[in-house]
Amino acid sequence: MAVRIRLSRVGATKRPAYRVVAIEGRKPRDGRSLEILGYYDPLTDPATVKIEAERIRTWISKGAQPSDTVVRLLRQVGLDAKAEATDEAAKPRPRRTPTKSAARAKAAARTKPKPAAEDEPAPKASAEPSTDASSGAPPSEAGSDSDAEAPA
Repeated sequence: MAVRIRLSRVGATKRPAYRVVAIEGRKPRDGRSLEILGYYDPLTDPATVKIEAERIRTWISKGAQPSDTVVRLLRQVGLDAKAEATDEAAKPRPRRTPTKSAARAKAAARTKPKPAAEDEPAPKASAEPSTDASSGAPPSEAGSDSDAEAPA
């Protein structure tokens, strides 16, 4: 369940007003909200914004994501929701202790013998550099192959 903090429209036709609500992300815009956190009236001069800052912080600490418009409104009233959301996300989580099977797998990987291919010495490079690596013929015979592709 992804909780979002967003605006829900209320008011009459052509007279919009908005509630700042905590709502599940898949619910419709004006659907049933989990909690009403404030309101926004854009028609007053200046626009009226009333937000319960403590409740907003609580929802953000629980993982709620504010919409872009709500972030803009929060900045107007002196809250920086994006910074608070990233601060909560940046906190280190406690690490899980490795299970016994994972520890056994790591120990087995450490004690596993190396493959035999690595034990063989690398072939020595020849004194003459080969110009045609795909052909086993010496460089002087490489140009005389009839199977070779013609240049484009």
